[in-house]
Amino acid sequence: MSEWLILSIAMVAACAVVLAVTLLSQRRRAARAEGAEPHQAQTPEVLEYMTMMIGVIYAIVLGLAIAGVWEARSAAQDDVRREAQALHEITQRAEVYPRAVQETLREDIESYVSYVLREEWPRMVKGEVLPSRGAELIDKLREDIAERAPAGDLEAQAYQPMLERVAITDDARNERAQNAGATLPAVVWFGLIIGALITVGLIFTMRLGRSTRELVVAGLFSALIAFLLFLVWDFDAPFGRAGAGTDTAEAFRQLFPGATQGL
Repeated sequence: MSEWLILSIAMVAACAVVLAVTLLSQRRRAARAEGAEPHQAQTPEVLEYMTMMIGVIYAIVLGLAIAGVWEARSAAQDDVRREAQALHEITQRAEVYPRAVQETLREDIESYVSYVLREEWPRMVKGEVLPSRGAELIDKLREDIAERAPAGDLEAQAYQPMLERVAITDDARNERAQNAGATLPAVVWFGLIIGALITVGLIFTMRLGRSTRELVVAGLFSALIAFLLFLVWDFDAPFGRAGAGTDTAEAFRQLFPGATQGL
């Protein structure tokens, strides 16, 4: 299911629930008021103050959650960018080598990139442990570079930096494997969901429903809470929820278009 479709369903459902409960509460109050002397219902000031404070506290908690998952997503993108850039620099430095060596290294790199996006990425989205095949492909790239002694000054100048870029790739892959999976623990999600229910539920204590504007504001408020929770849920997966098509893998797609065709 598309993430945009999930967001739309969540926001519409939140609005519908709040509006439905508000209208039902309004009808019940109207039925109880029949035959009684008319009076203007007022919300106690203490209740208004407590509602405001709970809303502020929940906003702070929600903001911290958004900042945390955003930071984790940014760190994941930096690791992927570092990994892709290191591999790209290997292909650039390999231009001083003979054509056959260039082709061998290019095939090694494209095989690794293709395996990362087609095999490792779905596992990272699910939070699973990465298989050892990716490390084996990096070892093969390292061996193909190290086993050939430099034949000239240009090759000697490119030799050590290429091995260093392989080490950077290996390190970035390990960081990527460690950061796979959800960022927020279950207890935080429990607090966010319960807090959302309490915050939205408190608006019913304000005797909403006396005008169309109040209904609109209540619906928009609930839709905003649903949107922010969706934002936290979406960013809680550092490497996205749409497989290799996510923005986090953009560096691989830009630098290695041949190895990422069809993704």
